[in-house]
Amino acid sequence: MDRILKSARLEGQTASKEELALINRQALRPLEPEEVFTFRLAACDTKADRDWERFTRNALEGLAKRFVGRPVLRDHQWSAGTQTARIYAAEVEEAGGDARLMLRAYMLRNDTTEPVIDAIEAGILREASVGCAMGKAVCSICGADKAQTACGHIPGREYDGETCIVELDEAKDAYECSLVAVPAQPEAGVVKAYGGEGHSAQEETEDESAFLLAQAMQEQEEKRYGGNFT
Repeated sequence: MDRILKSARLEGQTASKEELALINRQALRPLEPEEVFTFRLAACDTKADRDWERFTRNALEGLAKRFVGRPVLRDHQWSAGTQTARIYAAEVEEAGGDARLMLRAYMLRNDTTEPVIDAIEAGILREASVGCAMGKAVCSICGADKAQTACGHIPGREYDGETCIVELDEAKDAYECSLVAVPAQPEAGVVKAYGGEGHSAQEETEDESAFLLAQAMQEQEEKRYGGNFT
């Protein structure tokens, strides 16, 4: 399955004795409180997002286990030079009736990281994006797993008064968290370019339109969820 990117948000965090003990599980030498800067990331939750997807509580619990030890990068650039911090703890919290994944990260205090820390503390750099992989993507309309089959229901569209939501479940992997200017979001509206809404009905028969739409949905869902529909 391809990466799924979801937005997150930074919050302040104090390096207590207990926090430092968790941090030192990641370090190769014992770190002192004055050497580290810590912060929290409010990551994905169980509410539907702009992609009309939502994580299940079970998915968040699985991601909490997998994110510990993962790096915090800059702009999703997978290189050693962009590694800025490391996630040392994660848990699922209740937030206004919903569940939310909270990540705790640390970085060294030095001349290189000082501008980044200043930007975080000043509230300038506070957006982030997390990358993960899920095993299931269940359609709320028909119950089909979009990671395995293309059901044809489009997230965000209403069917008999019910909005289609994709429920992400069974965490497979957690890759990284990135500090970004604008939280990354997957592209939307791809189906339209394959002959969905806005496609001229005069250009083809209804049967051809239905075929193209089904084909587009299959290609989009295979790209989005990594399924194999052959």
